Amino acid sequence: MAWDPETYLAFEAERTRPARELLARVAAERPLRVADLGCGPGNSTALLAARWPDAELWGIDSSPEMLAAARASGIAARWCQADLAAWSADCSYDVLFSNATLQWIAGHEQLLPRLMQGLTKGGFFAVQMPRNFAEPSHLLIRSVGEGKPWAGCFEGVRAATHVSSPEQYFAILEPYAAAIDIWETTYVQVLEGEDAVYRWMSGTSLRPFVQALAEPQREEFLDAYRAALATSYPRRASGVTLFPFRRLFMVAKAR
Repeated sequence: MAWDPETYLAFEAERTRPARELLARVAAERPLRVADLGCGPGNSTALLAARWPDAELWGIDSSPEMLAAARASGIAARWCQADLAAWSADCSYDVLFSNATLQWIAGHEQLLPRLMQGLTKGGFFAVQMPRNFAEPSHLLIRSVGEGKPWAGCFEGVRAATHVSSPEQYFAILEPYAAAIDIWETTYVQVLEGEDAVYRWMSGTSLRPFVQALAEPQREEFLDAYRAALATSYPRRASGVTLFPFRRLFMVAKAR
């Protein structure tokens, strides 16, 4: 799946805010090695660089488009293209940080322990993932796509829905962690402009579905999805659209 950094960063402040709030709960003082797993265009990596300017910083992502934008940012980091579903640390890290990435990867029962094992003793594993996949923004993709002429076009499309409950993640992390902090936040995002939720979704969860279609089906599908979103998320008289967005946060300290 190809990513578009410009579309993703159209809502840079809203996308970076959870990373900033996750980082505030990481108690590492002087980490030597820090990795941003799923660094994207580097907006979360910039927070890590500002927090720990003396650390050896890595940005890891599977998207060449995102990594090109990250390299152009001027952030002092080593950028590495890798699929986190198969990636393993080749050295011990003091902090592994991941903002809005791991929801794209299945098998968290195996993934999270493997990542925890890449930490130094007392190191921190910090993760934020969306947990709003039962909201209209996501459900409408499938429901619109089940109609003609798109029925069957999305079979096998890789969607970002691999997020469990806080209790399940506590159980996964508990054998490897000396301390675990898990919480959820629902942001009532105030988005500006026309088709705001559509533009938000175009930068993330909508992308694999769009790329599964060819013209003219693609534009017809997008028109139908945009119209359905406008009903579920009406633009207010003031010109803004409210977009509630629940996110899950975890900070685990390695044994």
